[in-house]
Amino acid sequence: MLNDIQRSEAKKAAEVMRKGGIILYPTDTIWGIGCDATNEEAVRRIYRLKERADSKSMLVLIDSEAKLQGLMDEVPELAWDLIELTTKPLTIIYPQAKGVAPALIASDGSLGIRLTREAFSAELCRLMRVPVVSTSANISGRPSARTFGEIAPAILDGVDYIVECRREEPAGQASSIIRLGTRGEVEVIRQ
Repeated sequence: MLNDIQRSEAKKAAEVMRKGGIILYPTDTIWGIGCDATNEEAVRRIYRLKERADSKSMLVLIDSEAKLQGLMDEVPELAWDLIELTTKPLTIIYPQAKGVAPALIASDGSLGIRLTREAFSAELCRLMRVPVVSTSANISGRPSARTFGEIAPAILDGVDYIVECRREEPAGQASSIIRLGTRGEVEVIRQ
């Protein structure tokens, strides 16, 4: 459950993203950089800020199963089971994605998607009504920040809005990552 300050911060962050801005925000795992996942220019700004190669994809957060269904023609049955049974944040890489900025879709057509159950990031996704980019708040190749205080000045200076919540809390753990293939194959990338 969100308090009034958190709800207000989610509204401010969503407003910035709706205008094409990028934000720094607490997620269900670690601090992340986010934007409207359907806005190609905002997505490209994150790539530049992170000094990330275009060939490396970023994941998106969603808050509902309905949004998941809108990102592909058919959600594999196994995905529903994984989502239902997981006890920690789980990113699933789906084989054939649509409905987001082209820069987010890997060369093989895949996209990492996480259905968040954490209150703040879920509220942010709900307010946006579109998927939200979620990528670690670090320069590519450098360690992820474990606390807000470890986030590099270049990242802090490069975003349009920094959410004023949970700055004193230690970050959670990175999500598990599972890749689903077009023929039902499963690959565990990170547990």
